[in-house]
Amino acid sequence: MGKRKRICVIGLGQFGRHLAIELAKECDILVIDKDQAVINEIGELVQRSFCLDSRDLASLSSVVDDDFDEAVVSMSENMEASILTVLHLKRLKLPRIHAKAINRDHAEILKAIGADSIIFPERETAARLAAQLVNPNLLDFIPLTESHMVMQITPPDWAIGKTLLQLNLRKLFDIFVIAVKELVPENTVFLPGPNFVVKDSDALLVIGKRESLERLENTENPLERTDEK
Repeated sequence: MGKRKRICVIGLGQFGRHLAIELAKECDILVIDKDQAVINEIGELVQRSFCLDSRDLASLSSVVDDDFDEAVVSMSENMEASILTVLHLKRLKLPRIHAKAINRDHAEILKAIGADSIIFPERETAARLAAQLVNPNLLDFIPLTESHMVMQITPPDWAIGKTLLQLNLRKLFDIFVIAVKELVPENTVFLPGPNFVVKDSDALLVIGKRESLERLENTENPLERTDEK
């Protein structure tokens, strides 16, 4: 079992609240909002919560440091607050900062001061973003049933240069590759054959269970074990 990610979610509007609750299932979550009533509502659903104004660097630095893996700034309705918060998080050396924006200009400012990615709520869902933060190799997914989904993932390092036959993902992880998106040159191979060689520029479109994807993500190199037999 790997170390749980530490993520800070600042701003608990509808998007921020849903994101924090979803992330708390897999990560250690700190939420921050200046409304005590909102903090009281979510306090039991996340690991830690604080009522403070993130525009104040001293207050923010008292609870957030560079031990956090990522932060999500989700108060785009107040542009000044979101800009100052991203600026403070950058000063606090947060490794990765995601920020919600209300328009293109706001997004450009957030990018310019250090936001690593911009969230437009009408293009994202909290559940989708949470899944991508928990599993960085998960590029996109489409739920099919409660347990199965179609997922687009980046191949792990140990898969690069191997054929699909050598990887044998169906036997090892109960995951089936239904397509490969090649970036160099741009091309999509549907139902790739067993001799298809996986490249580091490829994205694999697979179907499987969420727990199967998690096993794939947490396994260092299953091919070493099969080679030893």
